[in-house]
Amino acid sequence: MRAILRRLRVAYPDARCSLDFETPWQLLVATILSAQCTDERVNAVTPGLFARYPGPAEMLAATQDEVARAIFKTGFHNQKARSLRGAAEAVIERHGGRVPRRTEQLVRLPGVGRKTAAVVTGNAFGRREGIAVDTHVGRLTRRLGLSVETDPVAVELTLMELVPRTAWVDWSHLLIFHGRAVCLSRAPRCDACTLLDLCPEGLARADSATKAAQPARSRPAARR
Repeated sequence: MRAILRRLRVAYPDARCSLDFETPWQLLVATILSAQCTDERVNAVTPGLFARYPGPAEMLAATQDEVARAIFKTGFHNQKARSLRGAAEAVIERHGGRVPRRTEQLVRLPGVGRKTAAVVTGNAFGRREGIAVDTHVGRLTRRLGLSVETDPVAVELTLMELVPRTAWVDWSHLLIFHGRAVCLSRAPRCDACTLLDLCPEGLARADSATKAAQPARSRPAARR
């Protein structure tokens, strides 16, 4: 684990949260929108969204159709609009209009699971209460042989036992950056991977590629 962290930090010294935000509320909104959507698309939508609805009160004052139209390009717009307005209502009624700082409070908000809570607590408040497990983190964790789980919560619980707590927030950023640049889902660039000698799946792929590249042994010609 120390070797993985050390190498990834060298490879991605600027690894950070890819969602653009200025306030905890903005990060909460952006993370809800990022479900089944790229961070780039979310970042293209949120400037206009935040200008129109800068806080939970403005979000709640809008109709669901208005919010859905504003976030249409992020996909699943009706479901996300319900989550955003529900989260806005809960933040106002239960927390005085401020985004709560703790995981157990965040996961009670509509549209918020452990991944979203980990993103908000870690990046908006600097609290290490969990590890955000998205598709990249889950995929790389399995490829590195650190977990066989496919459920994100199960993967997170495993990682919380393996990753030093001081690196819980960094771990997600580093694996996301590596997953986007090198350890791609369908065609991982194992030849360019700084973790190849630490990765069981990568070593198996490299071994298979080597065997496939070797010329087949010539066979003696059959006698007539």
